[in-house]
Amino acid sequence: IFLMWLGEQITARGVGNGISLIIFAGIVSPLPSVVGQLWLLRDQVFQVGMLIFIALAIVYMIVYFAEAQRRIPVQYGRSVFRGGQMYRQSGATHIPLRVNAAGMIPLIFAFSILILPSVIASYFNDGSGGFVSTVASFFQNSFGPTSTIYWVAIFLLVIVFTFFYTLVVHNQQNLAENLQKNGGFVPGIRPGPPTKVYLMRVVLRITWGGALFLGFIAIMPFLAQLVTNLPSATTIIQSTSLLIMVGVALDTMRQLESQLLMRNYEGFVR
Repeated sequence: IFLMWLGEQITARGVGNGISLIIFAGIVSPLPSVVGQLWLLRDQVFQVGMLIFIALAIVYMIVYFAEAQRRIPVQYGRSVFRGGQMYRQSGATHIPLRVNAAGMIPLIFAFSILILPSVIASYFNDGSGGFVSTVASFFQNSFGPTSTIYWVAIFLLVIVFTFFYTLVVHNQQNLAENLQKNGGFVPGIRPGPPTKVYLMRVVLRITWGGALFLGFIAIMPFLAQLVTNLPSATTIIQSTSLLIMVGVALDTMRQLESQLLMRNYEGFVR
């Protein structure tokens, strides 16, 4: 309850999403232990260097795809009646369609679902060597973090959930209908259903980039373990934690920039 109250206070003062900042602090807090693990591996300089390089490359890719967007040009060319007055809309703007519109949700869904087979199988694996115990042992080993099947399934599930979540959010926004109501149109595309089909086609194309990116980020700990040959690579590099950290850091930077911009405007007015 205290943490929820503290998060609300942080949000109320415009610093950012307070709950996200508290989660960010919880993820960052184990960093000293991670540094300690790397220090224990100081005799393997090349492997540790590769691990640090991979982590920095992941952070760069997360920032790049978090800011990547496809801008759809939109023009307004008619009068709109609002609030008892007639407004003339003109000029051009754009609709920013994010490449990674799903964020970290697909990774959370994929990891949460793949935990179930291993957990359920552990209840039936009593080590007796019977048929049920053998099948349970197979599922427990196949869907464990040390299995290749587990990471392949993670990659595929992340892609599926990325498309699912992105399409659900896109359909709820009703961009084509809102454009038509406000007198806007995409140049070269007829308003209404043709615009809806065009936007859906664009969203599907750019979502492939976001889905493959998230799938690659999800299996990056496994790939880092193969490249560096360090068994602890999967615990040192955690893709979901990096996504949350970078996302919260970018959001906090935007909030601080907006606060500084508002302060400059207030000083100019005064």
